[in-house]
Amino acid sequence: MRNTYNLLILYSFLTLSILSCQFMVGQPQQILASDPTESPTQPVLMESTPTPPLAPSVVIAPDLVSMEETLVSIYERVNPGVVAIRVLTASGPGLGSGFVIDNDGHILTNYHVIEGNTDLEIDFPSGIKIRGEVVGTDTDSDLAVIKVEVPPEELHPLTLGDSAGIHVGQTVVAIGNPFGLSGTMTVGIISASGRTLQSMREAPGGGLFTAGDIIQTDAAINPGNSGGPLLDLNGVVIGVNRAIRTFNFTTGEEPLNSGVGFAIAINLVKRVTPDLIKQGYYDYPYIGISSLDEINLQEQEALRLSRATGAYVTSVTPGSPAEKAGLRGGSRPTNIPDLNAGGDLIIAIDGQPVMVFNDVLSYILNNKSPGDTVLLTVLRGENEMELDLTLGKRP
Repeated sequence: MRNTYNLLILYSFLTLSILSCQFMVGQPQQILASDPTESPTQPVLMESTPTPPLAPSVVIAPDLVSMEETLVSIYERVNPGVVAIRVLTASGPGLGSGFVIDNDGHILTNYHVIEGNTDLEIDFPSGIKIRGEVVGTDTDSDLAVIKVEVPPEELHPLTLGDSAGIHVGQTVVAIGNPFGLSGTMTVGIISASGRTLQSMREAPGGGLFTAGDIIQTDAAINPGNSGGPLLDLNGVVIGVNRAIRTFNFTTGEEPLNSGVGFAIAINLVKRVTPDLIKQGYYDYPYIGISSLDEINLQEQEALRLSRATGAYVTSVTPGSPAEKAGLRGGSRPTNIPDLNAGGDLIIAIDGQPVMVFNDVLSYILNNKSPGDTVLLTVLRGENEMELDLTLGKRP
């Protein structure tokens, strides 16, 4: 028992000696240690070996405290301007999100949040609940503007940013009301930009127009988040949360977040919203073509294209600006069902390179209006040519 006791004391003193060396690096020191052959009350002197300096640590993580302060600040500044939108129907309320965009009481949300309904309740974080009136809708980009009459101190307009400067990997924040949980904040990154989704507007000849300039994010977006803001770390709105892509559903058949969410880029929103407020609708520029979203190698080989980048024109709408400009769609069958060869391949628009169809769509949506003319550079077989095209209005 005596020897065991002495060994325990020795280990304790050795532990203390190691800790003390970390604070007195490189200096010979004398420490007290217990000799197993002596009484615990009779210490002997031992000279310690100098401890080599610690290697400098490499900082690879962000300053979490600073990040935390940033996120708290964003929420405190932005959340007062984010509202819950309840659609009041006989079958029960629907729920979405929105946010204040000016001091006149205009609130931006998704069209699908209010689709077909006029009895809307707008709930502010302060506790005020008030009816709202729809003043403009846009089925192409899935946007709607609601007007409310509330005291000026209830309005906290959010700052609209510039989505042209966003980068993949950039941290973003979403605030909204998923599953009715008001004022919920989630954080993620921009996963991609320049995506396309189907719009909610039918195109001539069937099908739906394409909605372009979509941001993809892995910030958690769920039912009820629709219409809420997607923000950068300055608390500036860079997108309007719209949809998720998922194969997971609740027992009530509601989709669940899978890390693939989509938001309408704010630069497009800034073009559309003034007209929604002023006249209730927005006229989109129109070319009048159908195109492959992108070209894979199998399609390149079947179409006998010299490259796999560009917007391949599969068909041209009769009477459209594209037909008037002389664009051609595919007409010769290939070994791929419903894909015809012989169409033009758009490789540039106004000198801007085109890698995929969305490059064409995003360019005209963000920079052009009906009546403007664009210069298309196309490959027709082996020949490169330029075509002037005057944009129309989406019918």
